[in-house]
Amino acid sequence: QVQLVESGGGLVQPGGSLRLSCAASGIISLNAMGWFRQAPGKQRELVATFTSGGFTNYADSVKGRFTISRDNAKNTVYLQMNSLKPEDTAVYYCYKAYRGRDYWGQGTQVTVSS
Repeated sequence: QVQLVESGGGLVQPGGSLRLSCAASGIISLNAMGWFRQAPGKQRELVATFTSGGFTNYADSVKGRFTISRDNAKNTVYLQMNSLKPEDTAVYYCYKAYRGRDYWGQGTQVTVSS
């Protein structure tokens, strides 16, 4: 059974940084895995992912500010978020595509506000 558990969200001032973690169980590879976010009243959108081939993919709005990384030994994917802006405020979800199904974590709130 695939389980994704996020952590690391919180309240941060504009210009600050946060690191999100997604600990995965029940999977073999950390490819086809990453982060989406959903702001109030908006659709869920891609933030950063590892493709099925292991390459990274970023939304234009976060390029140069966010970095996705992983620790295969810990089965964990990270999202380092720097230079945060109020428009980055959202619930961030960990995502994994595995054996034809999509899996989501419970979400972690990120609020960027002064």
